[in-house]
Amino acid sequence: MHSSVRGMGDIEAFGKLELELRRGVLVLATLSQLRKPRYGYSLRQALADSGLPIEEGTLYPLLRRLEAQGVLSSEWKIEDGPPRRYYALNAEGRKLLKKLTASWQGMNEAMVRLLEEA
Repeated sequence: MHSSVRGMGDIEAFGKLELELRRGVLVLATLSQLRKPRYGYSLRQALADSGLPIEEGTLYPLLRRLEAQGVLSSEWKIEDGPPRRYYALNAEGRKLLKKLTASWQGMNEAMVRLLEEA
């Protein structure tokens, strides 16, 4: 019984650590998919199709925060269905994406080296 309780703790701890890793990449992943206008559901699908599923309760606050920070623009459109709010990078967003991409690539290269040493 003791080992099963410890196993549950390990799973919980792993989940929290994995969540922290995901938080760090979700902004970059989201920005990367907004080089062209997308509405929330299509953005969620694009991220999920690339292996990064995201909950609505995480995505929409993130979109609002990025828009408030001045890196996204949004507009309502009606195309084949109900009105949808489309989000896209603006000029500041494209600059931010470029900088974050370079930063990510540097960190990724460092992590590859570090993990190969292990």
